[in-house]
Amino acid sequence: MIEVKNITKSFDGKTILHDVSAKFYSGKTNLIIGQSGSGKTVLMKSIVGLVRPDKGEILYDGRDLLKMTDRQTKRLRHEIGMLFQGSALFDSETVLGNVMFPLMMFSDKSREEQLERAHFCINRVNLGGAESKYPSEISGGMQKRVAIARAIALNPRYLFCDEPNSGLDPKTSILIDELLHDITVEYDITTIINTHDMNSVLGIGDNIVFLNKGHREWVGDKNRIFTISNEALNDFVFATRLFQEVKDYIISQGENERD
Repeated sequence: MIEVKNITKSFDGKTILHDVSAKFYSGKTNLIIGQSGSGKTVLMKSIVGLVRPDKGEILYDGRDLLKMTDRQTKRLRHEIGMLFQGSALFDSETVLGNVMFPLMMFSDKSREEQLERAHFCINRVNLGGAESKYPSEISGGMQKRVAIARAIALNPRYLFCDEPNSGLDPKTSILIDELLHDITVEYDITTIINTHDMNSVLGIGDNIVFLNKGHREWVGDKNRIFTISNEALNDFVFATRLFQEVKDYIISQGENERD
């Protein structure tokens, strides 16, 4: 579990996060949602350690990130997996080479053990047989699955995902959501996802943190999100849902024309 307590962060005199507290549970997909400028990215960067809050605590199973020594922080980084918005694959490396990268950089396993782990992760995301392909030779959805395989290669306890469905069609987005949820439950990972995708919220929102203008306004799950009388949350949910439906319709029409 990851817990943030009373996190405040300002840039150039402007407060981006106001005394934010939240818990992110292991074995659950924890989503951070909110409008652009709500503080979602700053909160995730703070939790990962890319931004240092002005005050507060960030606890990884009781260990305060902000009080760790350099050695302790480095050790913690080995427990973290990252899934970036654009997949961030190495174009010059094959699927296998991309998944092998963190193992070669940070693992003390033998070459044979690294290969075994890489193949396991590739098969886990249903990409067996694509090991020798390059990113340019596979679809966006497959690239995202390669990125997931790479993110779990070191068997992380904590997984961070930044807009994992960005640029994907609705069907592929659902597959990615289901894969992330299944991996989270299967390996008891604390998964934190930044997202604007209401389909993700309604599909895998086990624990949802809603930010509004840097304040934590609501915490709950997908089953409660439509029943809460919070004006800011309702505006976000329904406006985002409408946008998502229009976007999905346009994409589906384009697919029908190609068919």
